[in-house]
Amino acid sequence: MINPSKDIRVPAVPSFGFQSEHLTELGVTASPPTDPHAPAHVRVPFVDLPAQYEEEREEILAIVDAVFRSGLFVGGRTLHSLETALSDYLGKRYCLALSSGTDALMLALQGLGIGPGDEVITPPNSFVASTACIVNVGATPVFADVGEDHNISPQAVEAAITPRTRAIMPVHLFGRCCDMDAIMDIARRRGLAVVEDAAQAVGARFQGRLAGTFGDIGCFSGHPLKVVNAAGDAGWIATDDAAVYEHIRLVRAQGLQDRDTVSAWGRVARMDTLQAEILRFRLTRVGEQIGRRRRNAARYMRAFRHRGDLELPRSGRGRFDTYNTFVIQCGHRDDLRAFLALRGIDARVHYPVPIHLQPAAADLGYAPGDMPMTERLASRMLSLPSHPYLSEGDIDLVAQSVCQFLDQRR
Repeated sequence: MINPSKDIRVPAVPSFGFQSEHLTELGVTASPPTDPHAPAHVRVPFVDLPAQYEEEREEILAIVDAVFRSGLFVGGRTLHSLETALSDYLGKRYCLALSSGTDALMLALQGLGIGPGDEVITPPNSFVASTACIVNVGATPVFADVGEDHNISPQAVEAAITPRTRAIMPVHLFGRCCDMDAIMDIARRRGLAVVEDAAQAVGARFQGRLAGTFGDIGCFSGHPLKVVNAAGDAGWIATDDAAVYEHIRLVRAQGLQDRDTVSAWGRVARMDTLQAEILRFRLTRVGEQIGRRRRNAARYMRAFRHRGDLELPRSGRGRFDTYNTFVIQCGHRDDLRAFLALRGIDARVHYPVPIHLQPAAADLGYAPGDMPMTERLASRMLSLPSHPYLSEGDIDLVAQSVCQFLDQRR
C-alpha cells in the first residue's frame, strides 16, 4: 500500500494518452506535445490515477476477479447494492446507477417531461454536458451568469425566467455548493423544477445538506477524475419522486418491463457491474478522500493567505467544500501556467471558452459581454494540482512556485 504522506510520482503514461483524454473530456485544456505549457518533466501531476490504483490494488483486483468469475457483467444484485448504499449516503428514497453523469442529466430532464418548447436555466461556467443535455432533449438552454463563488447567481436566475421556463439546472462547480436556499425559494415561488448537476460535488454540503439532495433530482458522475470515481464512465441520479424513479429505471434498460415486454421506448444507460462494484468499494472511502483534498486546500490557503495579488476559492458560512478542483485566479494566468510548467508542475485551465461563446451555441444568440462574471473568470482561473495523492512537499513546491512568479511580476 502507498503511504499518502510520501512523495508519489506518475509512472510513464502509455502512448494512447490515457490521462490527457480524461482531462479533455472534462473541458480542461490538455497538454499535447505541441502545447508550450506542457511540462517537459512532470514533478507534480494534475491527476495521479496510477497512485490510487497502487493504494487500492488488492481490493480492485479482488473486485475484478469476483466479477469475471461470476460472469455477471450487466445488472443484477450488484447494481441494487450500490443503489442502496448511495440512497443511504445521500438520504434519498431512490438512487439509480447509470452509465455516465451525462446520462443522469439527460434522463432526469426526460423524467420530468422537459422537451421541445421548454426552457431550462443553467450557468455558462460549466462543463459542456450540462448545456448539451438540455439541447439534446429538445429544450432551450437559457444562461444565467455566475457570482464570485463561480456558481450560478440566484439573482441572475430570477432575471432569466420567462413564461417558457420549466426548470433550473444549477451546477455545483469545483466541489462547492450553489446557494440552494435561494434557488429553491425561486423554484417554489415560480413553480419550477430543479435538476442539480452535482457531478463535481459528491460530499459537498450547504447548510448541512449534501449537494444533489435539494431539488427534484440530483445528478452525479463517477468519472475517473471525480471524488468517488469508477474505472470508466459512470453516474447516478437521486430523487424522492417515485414516478420519476420508475420512468428512469425503465428507460435506462431499453424500456423493458420484462424480457419480452417493452412498455416505453428506452436506451442502454445502465451502469455495468464492474463499475458498480468499484464505486461501491470507493464509496466507503469517500470521507477519507475528501479529507485529503481538504487538507491540501488548507495548506494552499495558508501558503497564499497574504497574497493580495491572488484570488482564492471562496467558501463561506454554511458550506463544506470538497475541492474536486482547487481553482485560483490570477491576472497573468497563462504566464503563470507556463512558469509552473517549466518547473514540472502540471496546472490546468478549466473552461477557457464559456459555453455561451462556443461555436455550438451560436444559434442561441449570445455575444461577448453578455455574461461578464463568467467571461472574467474564464480569463483568470487556473486549477492547481490538488488530488489526494500529493505529498505536503508537492503542495509546498506548487505554492512556492506560484509565489515566486507573483513576486517577479511586481
